[in-house]
Amino acid sequence: MRKRIGIFGGTFDPIHIGHLRIALEIKQQLQLDEMHLLPCYLPPHRPTPGASASQRVDMLEIALQSCTELRIDKRELQRDKPSYTYDTLHELRAEVGEHNSLCLCMGMDSFATLDTWHNWMQLLQLAHIVVVARPGWFLPESGAVADLLQSNRADSTVISQKSAGAIVLLEQRLLPISATDIRAQIHAGNSPQFLVPDGVWNYIRSNGLYQ
Repeated sequence: MRKRIGIFGGTFDPIHIGHLRIALEIKQQLQLDEMHLLPCYLPPHRPTPGASASQRVDMLEIALQSCTELRIDKRELQRDKPSYTYDTLHELRAEVGEHNSLCLCMGMDSFATLDTWHNWMQLLQLAHIVVVARPGWFLPESGAVADLLQSNRADSTVISQKSAGAIVLLEQRLLPISATDIRAQIHAGNSPQFLVPDGVWNYIRSNGLYQ
């Protein structure tokens, strides 16, 4: 039996209910055996996170206290260098073996700029790529990423048939929530309650984050 493992990365600065709901829905929709939330240490394509690595892990742990369906993978935080997805997938593939299925899950905004990623052409050798629609973003119609999609697009059944190599597109009920907006609200003195789990909001206030 082929095990199916999902990886959903991000800065999670802070983790919010949009992240959590997307990860859970992907796991359920694709019938994955595991879904790993993978906080990155230093994102190569984004500004340095406002909260420290340990604070972001604290918030993730608080958010997942009542959710057994999702788990945290801290491996990128244990590297003292920028977080390259290729390195992480290479490491995970060595751990899970050649037979089991790895699914790298990302939003359409990330997929559209995939050709700027480190060793991006080799990602499909290590995992499937699962792309989730995101408001305001569209699939590229030309260029290297569009060519990659055209050559490798498949439906979700491929995840049970192969361990890597396909691009799967998913439609979901997306919640229009962003960590950038949440940080801006807090900085402006407004409350993000109900956009983040209550325990995470309590932690943000207790630690004076994003002020």
